[in-house]
Parts: sequence; C-alpha cells; structure tokens
Amino acid sequence: MCGIIGYVGNEDAQPVILDGLKRLEYRGYDSAGLAVLSGGTLTIRKRVGRLSSLEQTCAENPVQGSPGIGHTRWATHGEPSEVNSHPHTDTAGEIAVVHNGIIENYLELREMLEKEGFVFRSQTDTEVIPNLIALELRRDQKDFMGALSRALQRARGAYALGILWTREPGRIYAARQGSPLIIGVGEGENFIASDVPAIINRVTRVIYLNDGEMACLEADGIRLFNLKGEELKPDIQKVTIHAEAASKAGFETFMLKEIHEQPRVLHGLLSKHTSDRQDIAVDLSGLGRDYCRAINRVMIVSCGTAYYAGCYGRLLLELLLDINVEVELGSELRYRRAKLDPGTLIIAVSQSGETADTIAAVKKAKASGCRVLSICNVPGSSLVRESHAVLFTDAGPEIGVASTKAFTAQLMAFALFSLGLARLRGELSDEKLSRCLAELQKVPTHIHYVLSRKDAIRQIADKHHDGPSALYLGRRFNYPIALEGALKNKEISYQHAEGYAAGEMKHGPIALISEYLPVVCICTKTDDELYEKMMSNVREVDARHGRIIAVATDGDEAVRGLAGDIIYVPEIAEEFSPMVNVVALQLLAYYSAQARGTDIDKPRNLAKSVTVE
Repeated sequence: MCGIIGYVGNEDAQPVILDGLKRLEYRGYDSAGLAVLSGGTLTIRKRVGRLSSLEQTCAENPVQGSPGIGHTRWATHGEPSEVNSHPHTDTAGEIAVVHNGIIENYLELREMLEKEGFVFRSQTDTEVIPNLIALELRRDQKDFMGALSRALQRARGAYALGILWTREPGRIYAARQGSPLIIGVGEGENFIASDVPAIINRVTRVIYLNDGEMACLEADGIRLFNLKGEELKPDIQKVTIHAEAASKAGFETFMLKEIHEQPRVLHGLLSKHTSDRQDIAVDLSGLGRDYCRAINRVMIVSCGTAYYAGCYGRLLLELLLDINVEVELGSELRYRRAKLDPGTLIIAVSQSGETADTIAAVKKAKASGCRVLSICNVPGSSLVRESHAVLFTDAGPEIGVASTKAFTAQLMAFALFSLGLARLRGELSDEKLSRCLAELQKVPTHIHYVLSRKDAIRQIADKHHDGPSALYLGRRFNYPIALEGALKNKEISYQHAEGYAAGEMKHGPIALISEYLPVVCICTKTDDELYEKMMSNVREVDARHGRIIAVATDGDEAVRGLAGDIIYVPEIAEEFSPMVNVVALQLLAYYSAQARGTDIDKPRNLAKSVTVE
C-alpha cells in the first residue's frame, strides 16, 4: 500500500526522492517523509498529509547528501501523524527504515525490545525493525547484513524495506517478504522502489526482488543475498514501459487520461491475440494443451474491481464452455475449507499482481495441486511469478487509484481467454468464433463513441450528484457492471451507492426508492427476453418516482418515456456490452466526483495496490 523510494549515487538524494514519491503517491498519501545520509549524519524530514507538505518543508530547509530513502504512507498501525510517519529510526538514531507491509508479531517484539532498553516513539509496527537490527548489531558491529538477516528471521509478516545506517554512509540496504520491491540498475547510481513508475525516468533495467531476499546497494554495485546470508546472482530485466505512460499527458487527472486510453488498450489486446479477425491466438502453452482439455472446474480468485471482472469472466466461460465456474474473493477463499483438486484451474485476477489476499489464495490452491493462470498488468510481479501461465492485460501504468483501463482490459482478457479455451477444447465452431471476434472488434470504436458523449454525461452527473445515495441495477452480463459502477461512484465521489441484480430489487432495495434516489438502470437492448425483464424493473422504479438514469442502446425509444436521463451507447452483443457500458458509468462517477469537489486521483482512505490483508 505504501510507496518506497531509495537512491544512492553522486547526486543529492532529496530531489530524486521527492520526484520518485510524486510518482508513487497513488500508493498512499496520509503522510510522507525522507531520510538522507551526509557524511555519516542522518537528516530526516516528515510531514502529515499530501506530499506537497513535505516538498514545501524541503524547499524551506533543503537536505543535501546521498544516499537517501523516502516513503509515502497509507496508515495501518497508528493514525496519520508526524510521529507515525516514516522513516523510523532505532532508539540511538543510527538506523533509518522505510517499510511497506505489516509486522504481525510487532507487539511481542516491541515488548521484548523494551525490556532490552529500547524506547519507542510511535504507534507503528515498523519501529520494531530498526530496533531489532540494532539489537542484533550488539553481536557484531561490523556485520550489518548478518544483523539484518537475523532481525528479519524474528519478524513475522510482510515487508518491503529500505534501510540506511550511519556507519555505512555509501550504502542502502533493502529486503522483501510479501510486499513488492524492485531495484533500479543505473550507471553510477542505483535505486530501490515499490514500483517501476517511480524510477521510470532514471533507469532502463530493474531487478525484481523475490520473497526472502536482501540487497546491498552502492553507487557502483548491487549485491543480493538470501536470509541465510548466501549471495545470489541478480536477474536483471529490461523495463518495458515508457516515462510518458506515467504522466497526465495534458489531462486534468490521471483517471480521465486512463478512461480515454481504453480504446487503445483494448485494440492492442485484440491485435496481439487475434489474427485477421478470423482466429484466436491466446497462448495457453504454460498450462499445457492436454491439461486445458481435461479441466473440469474453474475457480476465479480476485478482490475489489478485479472481483467484478471475475464475475463477468464466469458468465462468459459458462456461455462458451461446458464447465463449472466459480468466483471467489481472495480474502474469503484463503480462510475457507474449499475443496480444491488438480482438475481445478485457478484464474487469479489482479492489476498490480501484488494483491495480498489473492496471492495467499493462489498459494493455498497450488498446495492442493491446482494450476494457476493469472490475468495481470505487471510483469515481474509476485502473482506472475506464482503462476503457471499469464495473460497480460498490457494496460500500461494505471496511476489513478480507482481502476478504469485495467478493468476493461481484464474483461477483454477474459473474452479472449474464453474463446481460446473453447476453441482448444473443440467447443466453439468456426462460425461462432468469427461472429464473436467481429463483435469484439467493435468494442474500441464503441468506447470512442461513449467518450464523445462525455459532455452529455457530465450534465446528467451535475443533476444527480447531490443525493445521499444511488442504486445501480443490471442483469446477467451487466450485473457485474452495476456492481462496478456503484463501486466507482463510492470510491471517488463518496456518494453511497449499491449495485444489485435487477431481479433482486423487489426483495428489499425497492424500499429505498423515492423521488430523491437516483437509480442507474443498465438496459441496453440485446436479448429480447432479458430486455423486457429489465424494462419491467425500470417501470417499477418509475412507479415509485425514482430518478431514473438509463444506459440504453442507440435508437431505443421505449426507454425514453420512462427515464428522466439517458446515456445512449452503440449496439453490441450482450456478452461484450459490459466493456462499452462500464465506460459510461466511469464517466458518470468521474463527473459526479468532480461536481462534489473530491480528490479524484487520490480518494480518501484508499491506495492503489493492496499489499496487506
């Protein structure tokens, strides 16, 4: 959740650290801080609130020297405050640490350390780390790596760590267990960071640290070790994204930019995995062709927005294949006694590839003999390395905390995978495949059409943003989109919203309907029977004077007499309509949030990559 950056080189660390933190602020923004070593002297600056407060402090009282580490926080232990902000130091003030993750046994460790004479200043779990290292250094003041190794073996939980020690002023130490951390390999300088975008303007090569690995960085060298102290050979990889992908490119927010990037992202996926619009080319070799033919059950595991993508994936897999499909929240599956066997394919969905609950559920499934396909946006991420096969969404960096292009890319990935698997298993005819691919090719153009109507969507948002709540209704393939539309509204506008299967409205939510309640009804005209059922639900809302906002197919006159406001979208096959319809709901949430004056890219209490339980 938190963002970490570290620099060692010949430049002053402060501007490098602040620039990296700007690019990482989507990971947490309760407070920010940095520590810089200069000639063996440790200087720390910390401020509560957004990074701008720390920038102002550093402008007024600049810190010179190198190396340095920085942190932007999403609070877990202790309220956002200056004393709880990172970096944290040991009692003597010689070791500074920035940390992403949770030390689960910190209370036990803290009690032990206090008996050893260490004094704690904060409420955080992080503060035990520098004091544990200091305790272990009592054995040997010259072996910092050994002390770090022994300290980490006493800590239970998840961590990504950046560490400075005043007695080694030319080094940064790093360690990883369960939380993401990369090393940026430069020329005469090296970096640590939580994510590639933090250093994308500085390096073209990175090392993805694995769990249980530590590193020692100097300006002209990097050494890797395991927790036993054994030296490892680094696996240096090329960076595959570009600096401009992590900028706003003239848009007022990252979220609006990412909404507009969706046609390009989906067109790229189609180009990569289809050939001449006649055949599907999804690579399933990582799973094995024989295994794919023998799969008797699919379990989709994900969290948050990715869970709603999984709900869509289940419907599509069930439509195209004769196979049992389930969807599970990672946070629930990991604690259930689910019946898993080698015939079950696990599909894990995560934008970041670092979602803690999803990864824990995947590890549990692998222990039962299951194979894992991940749908992910980040090469080198933890989930990718845990998987037997990967379908990359290739959406590029998604900086806005509320997911947009990553979600529609996940929907497209499910569509392509479902067609590929059905084709491999002999359950999809040439004619049906051709028809499906022809419909999928319409999606990017149809999204462009929805984006062209953003001014009309803004006017609708301006009319309805002031209500205390909103209801979103959809059926079958658009039920997950009702859930996602409601989530987007909650995330960025702070208006309470609930998504429901439209048929369930009369089983409770209908009690909420009044002239003050906006009800967003996804009633695009595809399947005649389903459309009539949805229109019946719209009439039920109209009879109770609800404020109807309809997402409807171009040319649909029937809905005009019922809905006060209509967002028209182009016609497309029902099973692929969610990729188009959800863009209308993204814009509706965006402009509602704008009217309510919220911070759209950095909504309160949220962070982009949920790396803790």
